[in-house]
Amino acid sequence: MNIIGMSREELHDLLKIEGIPAFRVKQIWHWLYFHGVRSFDQMMNVPKDLRAKLETLFFIHRPIVSQAQVSTDGTQKWLLKFQDGEEVECVHIPEVDRGTICISSQVGCTLTCKFCHTGTQKLVRNLTSAEIVGQMMVGRDVFNEWPTPFSHRHVSNIVMMGMGEPLYNYENVAKALKIIMDPEGISLSKRKITLSTSGVVPIMQQCGEELGVNLAVSLHAVRDEVRDILVPINKKYPIAELLEACRTYPGVSNANRITFEYVMLNGVNDTPADARELVRLLKHIPSKINLIPFNPWPGSSFECSTPQAISKFSEIVFKAGYSAPVRTPRGRDILAACGQLKSESERKSKSKLQPVDAAPLLV
Repeated sequence: MNIIGMSREELHDLLKIEGIPAFRVKQIWHWLYFHGVRSFDQMMNVPKDLRAKLETLFFIHRPIVSQAQVSTDGTQKWLLKFQDGEEVECVHIPEVDRGTICISSQVGCTLTCKFCHTGTQKLVRNLTSAEIVGQMMVGRDVFNEWPTPFSHRHVSNIVMMGMGEPLYNYENVAKALKIIMDPEGISLSKRKITLSTSGVVPIMQQCGEELGVNLAVSLHAVRDEVRDILVPINKKYPIAELLEACRTYPGVSNANRITFEYVMLNGVNDTPADARELVRLLKHIPSKINLIPFNPWPGSSFECSTPQAISKFSEIVFKAGYSAPVRTPRGRDILAACGQLKSESERKSKSKLQPVDAAPLLV
């Protein structure tokens, strides 16, 4: 049984059954998530006989980096393999004063968003809490950030924006994020975590109440007839219903605004009229709008909006009082940018991947 991904309560209950004192939970947790150990033998303040017993009860496993790519802009993409052989992609985006890791929640996706490469891959399965936490731990491994650093972290932020819809795997995502936020381990603040959803309305309230992380909503259109095509979940939870869930999202305020993601598609959703309607829709919702130039991928029928159209759109939204930055594409040359992740074997076989041990991964 993999000890990674267990909640404190689960670990406590299992150790109690074995007659192991409760105070050992804190020690073991600290070694796993603060020091990032890979073996029970490394838990130096745990008695040798207990370490041996732990070896019979559990193993310590996180995903294997089977392939890695490094972009010309420093972005890194890792193909991660799990114990059953399934794979997902995970991305690290470096900034001057921080680093963000983009984590996947599913192998594949059910949502079939038309502009998203992941949406062309069928859902295989949900990731377990261990596999979600493991992606964060892999990032720490790559940058040698054990024990958990208190400042100048290469992995300082998380976005649940990788493959899959996090709220369709809420139980495992929530369990994993609670482990990541635990102050005696990885210790990442909820303010450093953003969960992106395409609009699974019934679970948004629960997410806000239980996790309190930042919310990002993949909007991408201002009219239902357009969003029905781009983001088919809109047929189930249309724009008005989605925005009402945003208005009532727990903790939303001017200091904790919801991010609305809006991919710019030439001739589809990028007119000045679209911009003005976006402003109208978001009235009374503390918001910021993240304008995303479309990132092309093989077989896509869309084109990115022109620079002039993006600039005009941003200007209209900005003048209405909303922050509307245009996201700088990162990792396009290795298909690591927003909407480009996909783990199907036929694409991997065509990629020019760098073996993991061929060069250092540090940026």
